[in-house]
Amino acid sequence: MKDGPATGDVWDVIVVGSGAGGLTAASVAAAEGCSVLLLEQADVVGGTTAISGGMVWIPANHKAAAAQRADSLEAARTYLAATVPGQDRTRLEAFLAHGDDAIRDLEARTSLRLQPVLTYPDYYPNLPGATSGGRVLEPVPFDARALGEAFALVRNPLPEFMLLGGMMISRADIPHLRRVTRSLRAAWHVGKLLLKYGIQRLRARRGTTLYLGNALVARLLKSALDLGVTLRTEHAVERLVTDTQGRVCGLEIRDSAGQTKALQARRGVVLATGGISHDSELRSGYVPGSAGNLTATVSPGKAVCGARLARGIGGKLSDPTNDGAFWVPASTFTRSNGSRGVYPHTVTDRAKPGLIAVDSNGQRFVNEAVSYHEFVRAQLSNANSAIPAWLICDSRFLWKYGLGKIKPFTLAIKPDIDSGYLKRADTPEALAKLIDVSPSALQETIANFNRHAQTGHDPKFGRGGNIYQRSLGDAEQQPNPCVAPLKQAPYYAVAVYPADLGMSAGIVTDAHARVLAADGALVAGLYACGNDMASIMEGAYPGPGITLGPAITFGWLAGRQVADDRSRQN
Repeated sequence: MKDGPATGDVWDVIVVGSGAGGLTAASVAAAEGCSVLLLEQADVVGGTTAISGGMVWIPANHKAAAAQRADSLEAARTYLAATVPGQDRTRLEAFLAHGDDAIRDLEARTSLRLQPVLTYPDYYPNLPGATSGGRVLEPVPFDARALGEAFALVRNPLPEFMLLGGMMISRADIPHLRRVTRSLRAAWHVGKLLLKYGIQRLRARRGTTLYLGNALVARLLKSALDLGVTLRTEHAVERLVTDTQGRVCGLEIRDSAGQTKALQARRGVVLATGGISHDSELRSGYVPGSAGNLTATVSPGKAVCGARLARGIGGKLSDPTNDGAFWVPASTFTRSNGSRGVYPHTVTDRAKPGLIAVDSNGQRFVNEAVSYHEFVRAQLSNANSAIPAWLICDSRFLWKYGLGKIKPFTLAIKPDIDSGYLKRADTPEALAKLIDVSPSALQETIANFNRHAQTGHDPKFGRGGNIYQRSLGDAEQQPNPCVAPLKQAPYYAVAVYPADLGMSAGIVTDAHARVLAADGALVAGLYACGNDMASIMEGAYPGPGITLGPAITFGWLAGRQVADDRSRQN
């Protein structure tokens, strides 16, 4: 199928961006026999995928079926009809039709390996068609030694999500860590983890047992390299190039030395740069003004985002909306090396028993255990008082669960107090003064919450009222794993702001990931996937992995389509 081997700066396919979508597209195109060049503006690969939870949402997948977890495409359609606005059913149907095909094919031809998470419910479990688990897949843990020297190319996870300066842990390890001082079995489990990590650090710059998004990127990177994909890091694309018929036939890049060069793509270009999160001008057309500019995604540096590249040659972007982001509440801080940290409060603290979120009036405004997307929607609905919001807990909670960047069982919290990230006071009234809310209001809020929390109830918001919320709580806390009183001084608070985990708005494509122009015609030779592609979820967030599931599916479709593109100019 190749037009011939790549010669100099001529390739069959050029992929821009090395997150899940880009790595998948590159691997598939190479597996189909194409010469493939993968360009990444950073000096490492993986983008935002590498620092993510790595969850992949694929309804009615064969792995869940093998585990006797019933699901069907019809049930998924019913659920998505109840959660997604529904303006773009053609691409949604393409995702449902090809999601399982994509992971079957990738596991047959690459190093990608996924396993079902059987106890991770959809985010709206009471809606028709929802499941209690199995739709979301996670990468099988990966031994990074298999990458050899290429391990150095994998972007590190966020430092705040590693232990001991470089140790990743799995979701299954967390309960053992919480019980390490109360259970011999847990202590044995943690001891083995530490020994294994110590041995790994004798030979590697960080732990080599990878989980979550880091494992997903490492598996896809190995796949791409094994299939002969040429990877060039520190190469930023400046513009797309078209031929006399308007077909995309290549691009211009700026390399690490600042030199500009033209590259030719005989079959096409796939955009997977990560979306418009860092392009403040484009982003402002898709979020409320009160949302601010905070993002939890990886910075593209000075590189031009895919949306601008596509728009520059006539590609269409999403219509303006205020619902064009995937949201997470985030806290910010400065690391010891001077870099800015953004901590996404996804699932580690908000739903645990013994925490509340309050606005500037000192009052609760949301069920703290709802999804991160819904939490920020509540902030935006109460923008005058809930931006920022404050997560408040007592000393028992901080020690057992941590709060934001502060890990459980942390003794040295003084630096976080001195920096202003963590507020501490001996009484609710004193804490209220530190966070500039009414002392009497905060005292009353905590007293009212505690009164019902003693028996596991939350009459104001019904926290812990469905299986999704309870799955994020602490099963040891009964009768409600999400509810416990705040009563052990001192008290602590961290401010959280709306941040995007990626944008739902982006480049408009068809069901084969081909970029469309304003008039609906194809922009020949141009494809988009990942967060560059306008999301099929249309601003909704139905479940864990609804960005990476479509990224891999449409990356797979893009790789197949560009490899089979018969209209190319040789």
